[in-house]
Amino acid sequence: MKTDEKKYLSLPKKIAYGSGDFGSNFFYMMVSAFVLIYLTDSVGLNAGIAATLMMASKILDGVTDVIFGRFIDRTHSKMGKARPWMFWSAFPLALSMILIFSIPENMSEFAQYAFFFVFYTAANALFYTANNIAYATMSALITKNNTERVQLGSFRYIFAVIASVGVSGSAVALVTTFGGGATGWRTVAIIFALVLVIFSSIASLVCKEIPEADAELDETSKEKKAEAKQISFFESIKVILSNKYYLIMLAIYIALYATNGLASGIGVYYCTYILGNAGLLGIISMSAFVMIVGLILNPTFVKKYGMYKVNLVSYIISTVLSVGLMIVAYMGSLVGVIVFSFIKCIFTAPLFGSLQALVAEISAYTYNTKKIHADGMMFSCSSVGLKVGSGLGTAVAGWLLSLAGYVGDAEVQSAAVLNMIKFSYGALPLILTALITLLLWKLNVVDANKKLTAQDHTA
Repeated sequence: MKTDEKKYLSLPKKIAYGSGDFGSNFFYMMVSAFVLIYLTDSVGLNAGIAATLMMASKILDGVTDVIFGRFIDRTHSKMGKARPWMFWSAFPLALSMILIFSIPENMSEFAQYAFFFVFYTAANALFYTANNIAYATMSALITKNNTERVQLGSFRYIFAVIASVGVSGSAVALVTTFGGGATGWRTVAIIFALVLVIFSSIASLVCKEIPEADAELDETSKEKKAEAKQISFFESIKVILSNKYYLIMLAIYIALYATNGLASGIGVYYCTYILGNAGLLGIISMSAFVMIVGLILNPTFVKKYGMYKVNLVSYIISTVLSVGLMIVAYMGSLVGVIVFSFIKCIFTAPLFGSLQALVAEISAYTYNTKKIHADGMMFSCSSVGLKVGSGLGTAVAGWLLSLAGYVGDAEVQSAAVLNMIKFSYGALPLILTALITLLLWKLNVVDANKKLTAQDHTA
């Protein structure tokens, strides 16, 4: 039986894998959606300076992502290659998140900025990098069946949606429940950190990798494995950067998560100052639940029409819907924002469900063209894109707020600030969505692999 036809995963294992993103999103959403307003409104720091520190941290992230990808490629343990990295990294990641939301009030302002930068960087550049790259790489190591990989992507993002909505909808209310201000944010961070550890552990302990020694389960035969080149770290960097599809995928990840980071980072400001109620963020965020419909249907559509067509068509529609969302965002219409957000989420879902399968195809393209296995480094684009993109989105929100003259403790903001919030919430996501559509048009890696495979068979 061909490896792309053999079934490797039971339903419980697919659910266990998906639960990993449930846990990690309690970190991701807490930091991307609420760290900026925590810094500006509870600690009293400047939005522009905080945003600059975030972006500087993300530059370091880009370096550590490929390093951890290399570490995973060279790891050989009883737990496998990726699983041990995912398991152990969850504990220091949880601690770092707590410390990010525990900036001492008696410190000088400079010391507070330094405290934030150190633990924000440790969380993202070290522990979240190890956890996220390992998690993404696991999808290529626990099954060789492409249909199952698409299913894993759907399960992953279904759980991510549930966690994202849960965090967005409950964080503000929980902070108020636990006393508000810095104390409230710290308590909520501790609760969310526990959730992170529990579900990350479930995914890493339940989903076992295919044994490396089992040649029948590998993508290549023993002969082809013997052909695979062993190269140095810097040669690996050259290889992935020479893969045009890797660069396109990296750009898609950055634009995709910059959109999410921008929406999350500015969303609480939009609800507070444009709609008049910060708690409305939870209602708007519930639109992400509709993504579950698209994620469930995605494997069926991909099997019938292929990833390329499904992703491209769905994002063309998403771009059109983004125009409508921008208009209602400028109008300050809660109903309009909810309606367009709900509909748009249906059409953005297929790409989220296909991301890991696309990276696996890009990794296969590297082997088909270079005879080099570099799954861990290829999957680094998911971590680089997620962290740099979300960090960029949040940073841009902070820079624009600072540029417009935002004052954290002011009950009423100036007209310039309100207009900037509308622009950031409505217009910038439209621009990024259109960019993703153009990139997807260029990402026809599945057909490229089919042609290369056909050439090998005829050679």
